[in-house]
Amino acid sequence: MKILITGTAGRVGRAIYINLMKKHEVVGIDRTPCSTADYVGDIRDTALLTTALEGVEVIIHTAALHAPHVGLVSDNEFEDINIKATEQLALLGVQKGVKHFVFTSTTALYGFASTPEGTAGWVDETVTPSPKTIYHKSKIQAEQILKNISNLFNLPVTVLQMSRCFPEPAHLMAVYRLTRGIDARDVASAHACAVDKRLSGFRRYIISGQTPFNKISCEQLYQSADDAIREYAPRLASDFANRGWRLPQTLDRVYDSTLAQQELGWLPKYGYESVLSMLDNEIAEVLPATRHR
Repeated sequence: MKILITGTAGRVGRAIYINLMKKHEVVGIDRTPCSTADYVGDIRDTALLTTALEGVEVIIHTAALHAPHVGLVSDNEFEDINIKATEQLALLGVQKGVKHFVFTSTTALYGFASTPEGTAGWVDETVTPSPKTIYHKSKIQAEQILKNISNLFNLPVTVLQMSRCFPEPAHLMAVYRLTRGIDARDVASAHACAVDKRLSGFRRYIISGQTPFNKISCEQLYQSADDAIREYAPRLASDFANRGWRLPQTLDRVYDSTLAQQELGWLPKYGYESVLSMLDNEIAEVLPATRHR
């Protein structure tokens, strides 16, 4: 199967490319030259996209402006790249006979809805987003456009809303793997599962690390997260104690990826233990926790 992936110079796009190239013919596009960008150029370049889409059966669209761009580029640029370019790519795909569109979105778009007052938020696909920034709004609008295209052209569209996934201090990253974080390799495997399943219609899934918590534990997570971790994740609590790290006193949200696990047959593999292993092996995906000692 031939698959086009956009944004393959980025961490997530590159991880997806490497995962899928083991089984499929993969082509990548990015404006930054690199070993995973077979086409170098802007995703708004219709001529380039038309060439890149030749013979493609599945599009995976990861290219976008992200949260760090807020305030640095104009709102119009967000609309142009995150919304209009997404629509153009999907419609070009329809014209070229593409059979499945996979869109890499973000759990950040839930915004204010993910952090209710006085308790940790339990966020699944039933939660209505309440966006904070143009980034959130652009992703919501792009998802809605793709839903319309899916319905209009009977195109299978799978939206994968990935949670926090970037290098940060190890003590934060380890805890977030239980609540609101994901390894790029698990994001890649989720995309591979979506491609393999190719479920009909428009589907939306949260992609986040496996959590030991449940809805009942949300109040405890907000008021005394250290006690909740000792109860639900005792091994992490012990590892933190051995390293001289403090457990957090409060946690404000949990992203629930149960639906993706059930319907896509996906299972996140890289939990907090992976974070500690990367730290100990001096892998650049995780930063030292020196300030937390």
